[in-house]
Amino acid sequence: MQLSAEEIASHRSTSSCWLVLDFKVWDVTSYLNEHPGGAAVLLENAGCDATAELRKVHSMDILSYLPKEAFLGTIDDAVLAALPIGGAPAESTGALETERSKELPHISSIVVPNDFEAAANAVMPLKSLTYVLSSSHDGSAILANLESWRAIRFRPRILHDVGIVDPRSTILGTASAFPFYVSPMGQLGRGHPVAEIGLVRALARRGVHGVLSTESTAKVEEVAAAFLDEKKKLAGEQKGAGGDGNRPEAQLHFQLYIPADRAIAIQRIRRARATGVFRSIWVTVDTPVLGKRSADRKLQAAEALAASPELAAHAERAGFGLLAHAGSSQFNSSLTWEDLKWIKEEWGGPVVLKGVQAAEDVALAMRFGVDGVLLSNHGGRQMHDAPDALTTLLEIRTYYPGLVDRLDVFVDGGCRDGADVLKAVSLGAKAVGIGRPFFYALAAYGEKGVERCLDIFSDELVTGMRLAGMKSLDEARPERVNPSRLLRDIWRPEKSRL
Repeated sequence: MQLSAEEIASHRSTSSCWLVLDFKVWDVTSYLNEHPGGAAVLLENAGCDATAELRKVHSMDILSYLPKEAFLGTIDDAVLAALPIGGAPAESTGALETERSKELPHISSIVVPNDFEAAANAVMPLKSLTYVLSSSHDGSAILANLESWRAIRFRPRILHDVGIVDPRSTILGTASAFPFYVSPMGQLGRGHPVAEIGLVRALARRGVHGVLSTESTAKVEEVAAAFLDEKKKLAGEQKGAGGDGNRPEAQLHFQLYIPADRAIAIQRIRRARATGVFRSIWVTVDTPVLGKRSADRKLQAAEALAASPELAAHAERAGFGLLAHAGSSQFNSSLTWEDLKWIKEEWGGPVVLKGVQAAEDVALAMRFGVDGVLLSNHGGRQMHDAPDALTTLLEIRTYYPGLVDRLDVFVDGGCRDGADVLKAVSLGAKAVGIGRPFFYALAAYGEKGVERCLDIFSDELVTGMRLAGMKSLDEARPERVNPSRLLRDIWRPEKSRL
């Protein structure tokens, strides 16, 4: 017997909570205390069709984590039409929302990457904005990331012919239009409905590399197909218009979280590999557990208390990070260097370690045969007071000279100017990852926002090359920058002995 709309709509309390997702009815009552996003969001969507809200954050793959006994049955179009549509918590946090301008600036007024943050602040729901803005503890790591780029100064050379400059580079042996790429960011659907699909379309049109997050809103197969379709469409347009055949094509890479269950990790690797799209896999190694995201915890606790007095205990758990946006089973606190063997065997292509924060680990990565390392503190979202990537890069140059020439070294965290990319490249980095500005750009303006953000970064990069007197990236060498301020702060073993 099919469930009626009236029956489904009656189950919207802490004692009985049902959701409709893609024509399927689920009893998630037992999951209220375990849901990484908190119980409040489930209760606000209880008794409703929550499909659209789920798709803003997850792909439908997430339903495979629910126990089989939670599935109650399917419904038809008539029952679905009679149900209310969920959405209040994902679009607004009601009384918790602060007074913010809802007037979106015209995209032509966006001239520097930081402008996108202000634009996104005008339109993003508080919960989504908090997710993107959040950092560990008091935010000291993310502030240090931002400051590190200012701590390095250029040493411009004059009277060089820079009428034409060449910003092309390579990433893991594959041509790249620029020495920067878009970093992996989870749950882009929180910002805009086009989510990762819109992002990769923009990348294809601008010829820029990007890394897709494991925690994407869209399925990996959907993202890969959209990317290939856009590249095919672009190739046809360029052929008809006699476009520039020398410009490198965009490429995608895949970021991998290793969960506690190895079988899930293997499935993720095989699905990404089966698309034939991803050039490399970037294994996140700085997340044995989730860092203390203070702003997320405070908001989840407030949401729980605002939703129902019955959720007081739930709010208490939220305050201790027990209801973070990613559950503990999604990470593997027992991962070791030896695990790289099976990861490399399963992938069968280039492997990058994402989240390296000490020069010794870069040397170990080289010994274990990885193809690249990403120096990163996860955008300041994991260990508080973790080193910024540029300081770690200088540490490598100081204690392991020549290592940057033997494997690809990438950096990320806090870069907000295309010209600053040259600072990292001059010190030996192959490319710079940029994340939050593109999340904000997507949230505020969709695909067009991503394209404009890419154009701003590339324009700043080319202008920076000309002002620095660099005709090509071959001229981006250590003597072209002054990192003295950061060098004073790098780790010194002789000063660390007690």
